[in-house]
Amino acid sequence: MRKIVCGFVFLIVFYSCKHGEGEYHGVIEKIEAESENYHGTSISSEQYLEDIKTIEISEDGHTFLIPDRKGQIKSYACTECHTQPLAKMQSKDVKKAHWDIKLNHANENTMNCVTCHNPDNMDNLKSLTGNDIDFNNSYNLCNQCHTKQFEDWKGGAHGKRIGGWAPPRASLTCVNCHNPHKPHFETRWPVRYNTQTVKERD
Repeated sequence: MRKIVCGFVFLIVFYSCKHGEGEYHGVIEKIEAESENYHGTSISSEQYLEDIKTIEISEDGHTFLIPDRKGQIKSYACTECHTQPLAKMQSKDVKKAHWDIKLNHANENTMNCVTCHNPDNMDNLKSLTGNDIDFNNSYNLCNQCHTKQFEDWKGGAHGKRIGGWAPPRASLTCVNCHNPHKPHFETRWPVRYNTQTVKERD
């Protein structure tokens, strides 16, 4: 019996240490060996970005493209209308604008319009500490509270890629998917609604 066990152990050791072509001790060794002569890919996502105005950003070692936000805002620059201090603009004698916007982002004791918008310079957003934030970099406003999502977004795990995974990397920002005034997604049916299942449930 001892001879059989010893022979079995010998076979396992012998075959597990076999170094034939394409055989490796572990996954890391295989990746290193297989990628030794890899010099990148010729696949590119540039064709998907031709109609989108993008800007390049760098955040903690991650450099990628995002859509230009200012070009998407219908009434930018804000100071074309906001020519007076905000307190004066809120007067009942001044023509009102933006009153169709309902803020549903946080508790009203926590957040209001000037939490994010800079009343002294309406062409910029404002951080919680009072620093200017460019509208194109509005993700830096969101990351003050949504730190985990921001870290995932920088690494590519949160949000949507514009042109796929091929370089150059281009990603949508927070405000391209979420309405900043009402960021919660409403419940909705899938694109392909299964009416047959509903009939079966009735």
